[in-house]
This record gives sequence, C-alpha cells and structure tokens, in this order.
Amino acid sequence: MQLSLFDGLIILVFFACVIALGLYKSRKEETSEDYFLAGRGLKWWLIGFSLIAANISAEQFVGMAGQAASPEIGLAVASYEWIAAITLVVVAFFFLPKFLKSGIFTIPEYLEYRFNHSSRLVMSALMVIVFAGVTIPTVIYLGARTLGPLFPDTVLGMPVNITTLSWFVGILAALYVAAGGLKACAWADLIQGSALIVGGAVIMILAFMALDNPSNYELISEASVHEMLNVQEGATLGEKFAVLKQEQMHMVLPADSTFLPWTALLLGIWIPNFYYWGLNQFIMQRTLGAHSLREGQRGVVFAAFLKLLIPFIVCVPGIIAFTLYAPVMHDNAMQMEGLNKPTLETFEQLRQSPAEAGAVFRFNGDFAQRQPELSEQIVQFNAALLGKEIPDSPDLVQANRTLLENVRRQRPDLSLSRELVGYDYDGAFPLLIRYLTPNGLRGFVLAALMGAVISSLASMLNAGSTIFTMDLYKDWFTKKETVNHKLLILIGRICVGVLVIIGCIIAPILADPRFGGAFAFIQEFQGFISPGILVIFLYGLFVKKAPRVCGVLGLVLSPIIYGALFFGWSELAFLNRMALTVGLIAVVLAIVTVLRPLPAPVTLPEQTKIEMEWSKGSMYLGGVVILATIALYIIFW
Repeated sequence: MQLSLFDGLIILVFFACVIALGLYKSRKEETSEDYFLAGRGLKWWLIGFSLIAANISAEQFVGMAGQAASPEIGLAVASYEWIAAITLVVVAFFFLPKFLKSGIFTIPEYLEYRFNHSSRLVMSALMVIVFAGVTIPTVIYLGARTLGPLFPDTVLGMPVNITTLSWFVGILAALYVAAGGLKACAWADLIQGSALIVGGAVIMILAFMALDNPSNYELISEASVHEMLNVQEGATLGEKFAVLKQEQMHMVLPADSTFLPWTALLLGIWIPNFYYWGLNQFIMQRTLGAHSLREGQRGVVFAAFLKLLIPFIVCVPGIIAFTLYAPVMHDNAMQMEGLNKPTLETFEQLRQSPAEAGAVFRFNGDFAQRQPELSEQIVQFNAALLGKEIPDSPDLVQANRTLLENVRRQRPDLSLSRELVGYDYDGAFPLLIRYLTPNGLRGFVLAALMGAVISSLASMLNAGSTIFTMDLYKDWFTKKETVNHKLLILIGRICVGVLVIIGCIIAPILADPRFGGAFAFIQEFQGFISPGILVIFLYGLFVKKAPRVCGVLGLVLSPIIYGALFFGWSELAFLNRMALTVGLIAVVLAIVTVLRPLPAPVTLPEQTKIEMEWSKGSMYLGGVVILATIALYIIFW
C-alpha cells in the first residue's frame, strides 16, 4: 500500500517543523555546555516530553508491540513500562540530586570523582561500544522495519528494503543532532513526544474499532476473529475484550518463562530499569541539562506519569493486531526474506539427499502449530541425517530438540539453521498502520512514529558523541588548560556521523530470527554491562567506605560473569542472569570493602550554578504514580 500525496505532504511538513524548531532554538550555541547540555537551561515540561520521546520509539511500537502480540507473553511485557514509572520516581529523588550537585557532564564522569579515573574511562568505552553496536543499530533497524510495509518495492528506481530504509532513518536523525546538539533534540522532542502519544492513541482506537466490526476492514475475517477468541457470532466489543484480558493481559508469567518469569519481577527487571533510567547517558543527559533540581525532578516525575499510559497505546494494540491479522502475520513469516523464506528454500534443496546435507533445521512451537506436516518432514530429515531414531513424542518441537541435543559437539561439520517461526510478530503494529488508517491520518501516524524513531536515535547519537568527546577524546588528546569549545563541538559532530555509519551497517543484520526479536536483542546484550554499572553506582552513592578499586572491578566483572551465564546457562531468562550477575558482583565488592575500606568518605565536587532546592509537589505526584502502578498490577495480575 503506497502513501498518498497528502500523506507524504504531512510527513514533510511535520519534519520540516521539527527540524526548524530544533535548529532555531539551538542557534546561539557557543560552548560545549551549550551543545552537549543545552546550556543547563531545560524546563520541566521540556524534560518530561524529551525523556518520553527519547525512550519511546520503534523499539516499543515494533519490538514491544510484537512481544505483546505473542500469546506466550501478552501484556506481561508492559512491566518494562510500569516498573519504569516507579524507577523514575526513585531516580528523581535519590540519583538526580547527587548528580546535579556534582555538576557532571556525563554519567561516567561521576565515577572519576567517586572512584578513580580508570573507572570513568572503562565505563565510557563500554557505553560507546554498546551505543555503536547494540542500541543505535537496534533503533535504526526497528525504524526501517516499521517503514517497510508502508512503501512500495521501489522508489525512483531504487529498491526499498531494510538496508536502504536504515540509511534513510540514520541520516535523517544525524542531520539535526549534529547541527543543534541537545537543545535541538529537546525542542524537537516536544513536538515528537506529543505527536507520539496522540498517534499511538489513534491507532489504539482504530484497533478497537476493527475488533468491534472486523468485517469492515481489509484482510480481516470476522469468522477467524471469532474463532481466535472462541466467542459466538455477534459478540460485543466488551465480550471480545474480556476474552483478550483473560487470555493475554496478565502481568505474571510462569517461573520457567525465558522472557519475563515472575521471579524477574522481584529483582531482575529492576536492574535494566535503574541502569536505563538512572545511569544511561542518553536518558540522563536531559536531566543533567535541567535549569534547577526542582525543574529536573518535576520533569522526571512527569515522565513517570506518562509511562503509565504507554502500554495502552503500544501493548494493547499489539495484542489486538494478532487477533485480527494472525493469518497475515503467518504468511509474512513464511514469505519474508528476513524470516523463514531463505531457510525453507535451503531445506527444499537439501531434503532430497539428507545424507549429503550439511545443515540441520530448527523450528519453534508457533511454526509447528501452523505447519505440522512441514515440521514433521523436518524432524524426519534431521533424524535421517543424524542417523537417529525419531523420538516417540507427540510434541514435534520437543522431538526435534531431542534430536539436535549436543549436535554441535557430536557433529561439528553440521550447521544449525535459523529457527523457523510461525508468525512475524514484529509486524503487528505496522499492519495496524497499513490497513486501518485512512489517507491523511496515515501520514500523521507515520510521521509521529517516524518522529519517535528519529528522536530516540538522535538522543543516542547525542549521548554517544558526548561521552566520546568529553570522557575519551578530551582526556586523551587535549592537555591544555584552556578548553577549545569549537573543537569539542566539531569532534562531537564527527562522532555523530561515525556512529550513524556503524549503526546503519549493523542494523540489517538484526533481521536474523536467531536474535529473538529486536526488543529481546537490545535487552539481552545490554546485560553484559548494566549489572556492573548499577552495582558500582549503588556502592558509590550509598556505601561511603567502598574503596576506589571497586569502580573498575565491578565494570570488569560484569561482562565476565554475565558472559559465563549467557553461554553456560542459556535457557535461563536473561533477567534472572542479570540478577545473578548483580548478586555476585555485590558480594565481591562487599568483601573488598570489608577488607580494604576507605579511611574517610570521598569528598565530591560541588557546583554552585544549579539551584538545588527540592520540589515538594513532585514528591506527592511521585507517590500517586507509585500507587497507580500498584493498582494496575492488581487489575491485570
């Protein structure tokens, strides 16, 4: 389905206004503080919308909506949003005052004051690597993935695919962040954050309308919807939603879930949340640019309130999308180049002579359910190739797993195929945009979604360039007492370009299903560094006698411990791996602290430019946010 001329015009006008406003507001930048921290003049409403716009992107509208579409996960994925609301309240009143009081530019800078210079450099290097190799490529990929279904195969003679769309998304974001820095990002986020919430709400309403009257919409079979929900013909919208709530809107998953077991809610999920919202440069950079502590706290708590709304405009439409478009999502999984199609073509070529084949094939439960005959053929093929008896099991997935157990050690000459999947879950939200929105409105929704992608990507690019410039380049290459602000701004802009190039090269690779979906990929691989960063900051902020060596020690132990669990205990949910990593690092640092305690607490620097008076009103609103979050868990338990 192609965009109409009116849709295209809306998108062009939207981005023209966003970029123009951002560049206009940042036109007077003269110092590195102006470029990287918006001159420390951001107000609470700008901080709040900017935090949401920086956070919510295709990672949520594609990745999280796709996870919600899966019947095995459903609304449980919303824990990332609702736990984040509580996390933000804690960050506003326990983390932010300490950071603003010290006057830091970057989060790693705090480690130099509390621990030592080496810990700052190690954390800076790790964060730049994660920005370049994980977060930036993921956001670029998801942005391209979202735009894909809305464009024809070619535009002006050029093929439109994940690769070309990745470069389009990356370059668009790089243009205004390189030109205007944080202030340009923040003002652009004001428009994009508002449009994002409105656009998401529009899609949610349209999804409910399609659920109420499925026969009025393209590619939706009313009989199929009734069969999916197991309701009688003529069922009301309330009856249909009640079934969805009963079947897919639960916040607690079994303990053996590899995605989000209920045990992870006790500790595991808090680790990435506190790391992301309290110690992640691209998020905290907005609060470090606050005009005062009062403005910063108000902005963070306002963002916490907005986080409560996100699952209703992201996860619920994803759940409804699977109910409406399950057959389409299955067809896409079978036909798309990035999913099953290449693997199935290879299987068809090799199945004629399994004894000479060089690969065995895998599939998940959804694939076995939708393609039982093909799944049985794959099991027979694998058994013939391996010279084994077919396991006596009615569960084809388990039978195949039994066949392939230890295959890498026993038959290193064989390769494992990509896992065949039953549905293209990441296509849930794009399908709603493609088939439910009319011309004109589609342009606005797409502009809002593209704006969310560009906003998050721009924030990451700005944060990555800030850390590289202020923590690495400035330390290694500038030894003069006088700071050359123009040179630092130039280096920051060059870094933005380099990060975009790396991200656009890596992004198309994430279409491989072995990564488990983009949302799972970004969460999994941040696990290598986030446990260590969280533990050392907790020790630095609240354990006064923690010795300086704890900084580097915690950062180095994190990828070692998590990596050992990742490769040695892969069936364990990644949030539980994070919890174990945090626990082991905390024990080691506790032993070091007992053996080598600091003789006296470290004296941290104190700035005088930022007003440090607390916001009492934000404290009350923060309490309301926490109570509302608890109420939501009770309702959807």
